[in-house]
Amino acid sequence: MTTITLEVPDSLGEHQYDTVRFIAAKLYESGKLSLGQAAEMVGLSKRTFAELLPDYNVALLNYPVSEMLSDADNI
Repeated sequence: MTTITLEVPDSLGEHQYDTVRFIAAKLYESGKLSLGQAAEMVGLSKRTFAELLPDYNVALLNYPVSEMLSDADNI
């Protein structure tokens, strides 16, 4: 895993970890990271990370309905 240094304002204080969680959630939402990769990024289990997703307005299942229907037709 690559390490990136991110400078955040001091005013975030104890919320600095929330910034990393937000970034991980949005990378998961955009499909750039799997749930496991995003959870690992923030040092949490998949289950714990999945439970945090609603805090960032991110759905656990971010699979388009049209693709679900297409997959169901192919079964």
